[in-house]
Amino acid sequence: MFAPLVAASFLGQPLWLWVAFLAVVLVLLALDLGVLHRRDREIGIRESLWLSLGYIVIGVAFGGFIGWQLGTQAASEYITGYLIEKSLSLDNVFVIASIFGALAVPRQYQHRVLFWGIVGVLVLRALMVGLGAALVAQFEWMLYGFGIFLAATGVKMLVGKPAEPGVQDSAVLRWLRRVVPITPRIEGRAFVVRRAHPATGKAALFATPLLIALLMIEFADLIFAVDSIPAIFSITTDPFIVYTSNIFAVLGLRALFFALAAMAHRFPYLKHALALVLVFIGAKIFLVGLIGKIPAPVSLGVTMTLLVGGVVVSLFKTRGAKHAAQDPAKARAGAS
Repeated sequence: MFAPLVAASFLGQPLWLWVAFLAVVLVLLALDLGVLHRRDREIGIRESLWLSLGYIVIGVAFGGFIGWQLGTQAASEYITGYLIEKSLSLDNVFVIASIFGALAVPRQYQHRVLFWGIVGVLVLRALMVGLGAALVAQFEWMLYGFGIFLAATGVKMLVGKPAEPGVQDSAVLRWLRRVVPITPRIEGRAFVVRRAHPATGKAALFATPLLIALLMIEFADLIFAVDSIPAIFSITTDPFIVYTSNIFAVLGLRALFFALAAMAHRFPYLKHALALVLVFIGAKIFLVGLIGKIPAPVSLGVTMTLLVGGVVVSLFKTRGAKHAAQDPAKARAGAS
């Protein structure tokens, strides 16, 4: 009965591996929303850290499972991709916090928005990984394009000034407000409500600020994936490793959002370390023709050394620094 499933393959890997991965993710999401966070409430820093630690343990354990099934090379590529995606997505935390602030989303509803955003991530990343795999398979020179793009991005991060996310003035938010009927305030935990249309008086569906926040977070994730997907394809072209490392990293980062939003000021040099990682990965593609393929454990070692170095230097330089974390909704109210 199960023989066809065991023998079948999808995108270069046994189909049962994909099924096992999706089963783990669905169980985690059901546990997260259905058990741990059935009621809307504010997530504290300690809970955020513990939840993130749980996702990290499961993500790393899945890397061990990959090593058991596919070998140490695949496991090293998975862990490298996991670290890169998690690091690249750190900037997304600032954008998400800005979106919540701009739309005055209370802290007790933020986890709900982030949770349903994961569903969109599963679909969007699957489409992007599938497209990337098809392009690389059809045009091998695309990898060199990825390499140039990553190296250029790294250099820009090193020498450029960080841009402050201006969510209120963003074209996406202006467009959504123009084409989507939106309620002027939060309507509890609802994403959509039925209200009388001011022009016709007839009942119509209105999006709430929660739905607008969700749509903007999905758009932001799509933009950030433009960096992260080529970065992992530069490590491995196996769609299974690219996709699974991406998803586990995003799951853990969303869980860590509430802690990172309060402690992000402690890691100013992490972006410099990440920029060096991107330059290294981009250059690695071109070094293959000169010195041969760089072993995955070496890539993992360099990536970990740079990222850990960025964390250590940041913590040392910002020791004693204080930061008052506050509710984005309250911050917006205070500014207005």
